[in-house]
Amino acid sequence: MRWRRGSQFATAGMAILALVACGGSSGGGGGTTALNIAFLPKAVNNPYFDVAASGGQEAATALSGQFKQVGPSEATGAAQIPFIQTLTQQNVSAIVVSADDPDAIAPALKQAMAKGIKVVGYDSSPAKDARNVFINQADSKGIGVVQVQMVCDEIPGCAGEIAVLSATSTATNQNAWIQAMKDELASNSKYAGLKLVKVAYGNDDPQTSTTEAQALLTSYPNLKGIISPTTVGISAAAQVLKQTGKAGKVQLTGLGTPNLMRAFVKDGTCKEFALWNVKDLGYLAYYTAALLVQGKIKGNPGEKFTAGRLGDYTIDPNGVVLLGPPFVFKADNIDQLNF
Repeated sequence: MRWRRGSQFATAGMAILALVACGGSSGGGGGTTALNIAFLPKAVNNPYFDVAASGGQEAATALSGQFKQVGPSEATGAAQIPFIQTLTQQNVSAIVVSADDPDAIAPALKQAMAKGIKVVGYDSSPAKDARNVFINQADSKGIGVVQVQMVCDEIPGCAGEIAVLSATSTATNQNAWIQAMKDELASNSKYAGLKLVKVAYGNDDPQTSTTEAQALLTSYPNLKGIISPTTVGISAAAQVLKQTGKAGKVQLTGLGTPNLMRAFVKDGTCKEFALWNVKDLGYLAYYTAALLVQGKIKGNPGEKFTAGRLGDYTIDPNGVVLLGPPFVFKADNIDQLNF
């Protein structure tokens, strides 16, 4: 995967954020089927999912469809199940869901599918047989590899103890990225000096993430770096590093949004982090769900479609659609984007 930095990022970033709402051509908007599509994030009141929801709303407007977002305040699969059941009873045309626990929510999603409701995963995939398509934000291996690369770049000599501050222990995407990190650390001699000492879980909750970040600093006084592949976790860890005077001494990187991380990048608490365009993720998820509802795609491997302003996509053999490559945010480009 190619990771873009600097001026290349600025040019590409402005392009992907061009808000030109338009219907597709062969796979475009219109149609007579009513679109009543609901987003179910891991948890509501999470800035990351609010940005994704704004993309879903944009696609809904472009397609003259209905959009709503519902979900729990607690990021667990058990908390998501009642919302799936209610949406099924409401007979929405599609559920777009980020799975807290892919297996726990699978039975409820299968019941929805049995009623003809389309299910699209985004951000974190439900079980494969409990969704029609999964919109993956980026290649899982690439996401894991780049985070190891960034922490290595920032730690002097690329040597010392590092830890991961993740979201929930059952999150499909987080686990895939962390496994990719472990594989890269084990197989690439460049990282022989780095030792992963702990994977902690903040449950995508600000207070829990803060507590876990504090515990990492206490338990591992020689810690050199923290990788947090979650927008809630990375911002919580940044605040802890500033408050404890560890900013600049313990390097921080991972996945975050520019608006949450801008101040921490500018003051050097976090020199670089990565993410995809979250608004585009929501836009593509809604658009794909709409095409499934309209019968313009079936969710079969190899199907090609056009998703409005984002262009053309293909469903891969695993029923996955890849949004595109993420970007690396640094001080020289973070003001280019606003989400």
